[in-house]
Amino acid sequence: MTADSAATVPGAAPTAPTTALTVPPSVPLRVSAVHRPPKADIAVLGVAVTAVGTSGPLIAAAAAPAMAIAFWRNAIAAVVFAPYVLLRKNLRAELRGLGRRTTLLALVSGLILGAHFATWTPSAKLSSVASATAFAATQPIFAAIVARVLGHHVPKRAWAGIGVAFAGVFVLSGVDFHASFRAFEGDLLALTAAAFAAVYMTIGGEVRKTASLPTYAFLCYGAASVFLIGAVAATGSALVGFSGDAWLKIGALTLLAQFLGHTLFNRVVKTTSATVISTAILLEVPMAAVIAAVFLHQIPSVWAIPGAVLILGGLLLVVTANRGRNAH
Repeated sequence: MTADSAATVPGAAPTAPTTALTVPPSVPLRVSAVHRPPKADIAVLGVAVTAVGTSGPLIAAAAAPAMAIAFWRNAIAAVVFAPYVLLRKNLRAELRGLGRRTTLLALVSGLILGAHFATWTPSAKLSSVASATAFAATQPIFAAIVARVLGHHVPKRAWAGIGVAFAGVFVLSGVDFHASFRAFEGDLLALTAAAFAAVYMTIGGEVRKTASLPTYAFLCYGAASVFLIGAVAATGSALVGFSGDAWLKIGALTLLAQFLGHTLFNRVVKTTSATVISTAILLEVPMAAVIAAVFLHQIPSVWAIPGAVLILGGLLLVVTANRGRNAH
């Protein structure tokens, strides 16, 4: 007779549930900051990383003020998304019903993205493309720290992978601490840009839980444009009067790094952690170095190949950090 059937017999003494039926109290599971991306995300990440690899070389080559370049890439993107969001009934309804918290987070994310571009863009002009990109690629360090502060679990193997990849960045860039103050200033700006990027990506992951990609991109790029128009005014930068070649490079930067880069990152951040995305962005370093070497004649150090191998090895450690266990 089971415990359930005994309970239906008049006069029967109550019986304790059997062990088989006992449900243990739920134990909170630590959320992991790293996991293997879905297969679809891996392909999208590949396109996005390839696209952002053109960012540093295009910025360095464009004969226009850094703040103007940063503003136009975001403003153009916001203008492109605006009619798509505002003229579609379902997206207008989503925008109205997004909720105060989600809307505020999307706008804050955009302001932080603006701060990222306000520091990253001048860094690519002050320092070499390889060095600036290398320092900006420290983003996964900051992403992992932010994830840990938020209570997410970062496996030891992931920390090790981030450390290996980070070492590869410095090996590849051949960082020279005795370079000019101008280059040193550019490296510091790139490092600051990495911290902003990590926070922006983390907030974006939260917003994308409820907001669609077009709606988030519209709000985020719009807020970034507002921040950057302030930066343009503060630095006294010109917004127009550039050569046709400069506008062509700004257009290419917007199409590649903004639309195919950041927008695709914002697509996958819904299902792939900010830490994993930030680590994947490390692949931008060798790509940007090669482009700068070919088109800008900025020849990287002889340590480029060992550095690239370390970056790839670090990436492998990060994305396999949860192998053999559930990634919660």
